[in-house]
Amino acid sequence: MSTETMTTMTTTTTGTATPTAPDAAPRRRGYGALWASVPREFGFLILTMPIAIIGLSVLATVFFTGLGLVTVFVGIFLMVAAFFIARGFGTLELIRLSWAGRPEIRRPQWGRDGREEGFWRTAFAPFIDGHYWLYVLHTMVINPIVSIVTWSLTIAWTSIALAGTTGWFWQPFIPDGDRNFWLNEWLVDRLFPGNDFAYDVVVGERILEVILGLVFLATLPFVFRGLTLLHDVIARGVLGAWRSEALEVEVAQLAASRGAAVQAEDASLRRLERDIHDGPQQRLVRLQMDLATIERRLEQDPESAKALVGEARDQAREALDELRALSRGFAPPILQDRGLAAGLESLASRSPVPVIVEVQLADAALPAPIERNAYFIAAELLTNAAKHAEASAIRLRATTRDEGAAGHWIDIWVTDNGRGGAAASPGHGLAGLDERVRGLRGMLVIDSPVGGPTTIGAHVPYVPLAASGTEAGAVPGAV
Repeated sequence: MSTETMTTMTTTTTGTATPTAPDAAPRRRGYGALWASVPREFGFLILTMPIAIIGLSVLATVFFTGLGLVTVFVGIFLMVAAFFIARGFGTLELIRLSWAGRPEIRRPQWGRDGREEGFWRTAFAPFIDGHYWLYVLHTMVINPIVSIVTWSLTIAWTSIALAGTTGWFWQPFIPDGDRNFWLNEWLVDRLFPGNDFAYDVVVGERILEVILGLVFLATLPFVFRGLTLLHDVIARGVLGAWRSEALEVEVAQLAASRGAAVQAEDASLRRLERDIHDGPQQRLVRLQMDLATIERRLEQDPESAKALVGEARDQAREALDELRALSRGFAPPILQDRGLAAGLESLASRSPVPVIVEVQLADAALPAPIERNAYFIAAELLTNAAKHAEASAIRLRATTRDEGAAGHWIDIWVTDNGRGGAAASPGHGLAGLDERVRGLRGMLVIDSPVGGPTTIGAHVPYVPLAASGTEAGAVPGAV
């Protein structure tokens, strides 16, 4: 596999995991940016009142009909239908605001706590969910009142701007009849009492209309932006999710990540127990038996005892090597002495399959828990590729990136040219690795079509020590 192919694959898969926006043209700012958003905001405002009136008519009909028939069982279902109608019109308002260029408004979690699981729960959930009542209030009261004001201002401002700037062209074709009031003449008389100016009032009227049209046209973007912002503020307060819901989601995510971390740690301890039982413990039992045999033969058969001493020495050396290998699963000394890059190089050198290592780590120091977990993740991926992939070449890539508001991330990629078909099946190594990564509040990406190649990436967030000052820079739930 060529370096170019690997680079392309890494870029594509990374983009799938955590998409980053491509380089775009610089955004226009200031007055030009206001004009650029005028078409979208005009489309939003001009449709506001028709949609609001339709929503009011439909919702009021269904809601009050259901309320009047609430003593009859069918009335309850009519009110439920009214709640969902209000939810639909409220959601439409949020979608229209996003189309108008406003920042996304986080929507309520309608199905939280299992409220919409099952027919009866779904049917009666609106009665106890405050969001539904707010959506009814918005569709039936707030939006119709506000939309009448904003729609009227939109029509008036647009009409004056267009009529004033174009009236000089088409008004001469319209007969004035017996018109005897001219606004420009009235203004001149008020500004200059007793004047004897001699000018054509028709021309003066055209000039005044052009001036007014230009003023309204120049202020049109500000008016549209202000009216759109009014709808946006109301929608955020009435139709958006509550802060308490965001806290509930955050608590649930933290609980899930900590649970995953505990499960991953338990699996690691069980695997270590099994490895010790199957490896060093058996060798030490054999060593004990050899020493007992040596003790019995030492006087009767020195030559045989000498041969057993050599075997016992080999058993002790192999047991020590296995214990050292297992100890790397806790805290590899090379990480403390030389850092993650050297640790990954050491892993690659011990792999039975040739490994190409590419490391591009930021200058900011990684927290120790992140280094340890990155090492363990790479070790597990390399082991899986060597044991199960039937690969002849492996590429290990470790990089860090700064995503701005999204924080810092470390990416561990392992690609092999094996038979493919890898999946995070329950009870298998990749499933445990996925739990470990989720425990770090990261994500594991697996791309392994049958026939290969296989690309697996682990993406873990972290706070650089330069910013945190301590190992507290590790994400919550790190194991």
